[in-house]
Amino acid sequence: MSVKLRPTQALKLWHDVGLDLVRSAEMDLTARQMVVLLTIYLEPPPHTVRGLAQKLGVTKPVITRALDAMGDLDLVSRRRDPADRRSVIIQRTVRGSLFLERMADLIVVRADQLAQDNPLR
Repeated sequence: MSVKLRPTQALKLWHDVGLDLVRSAEMDLTARQMVVLLTIYLEPPPHTVRGLAQKLGVTKPVITRALDAMGDLDLVSRRRDPADRRSVIIQRTVRGSLFLERMADLIVVRADQLAQDNPLR
């Protein structure tokens, strides 16, 4: 299945989803936090601070700050790797899974609305 959007439609979709998130009582994550969260949930584990920093091309403190914020919201959790006590394993949580599921549903609804309002011809 292929989705074809004009650039203005893509921006409108991003805007509308972002606006819905800002207006809701849901968490208001930064773009960086959202990318970290999506990486954790969409790519197979295990995830470590070091691995996420390397994958996203940022420093470990950047990842740590994002994880601190998301941990406070119970979107992810951390535990020491029993095999290497220096390494921290990032784990998914039920709350994080439900948040992303609601977000995905919102994206689908907004994309459907966009398609109905502005069909491609």
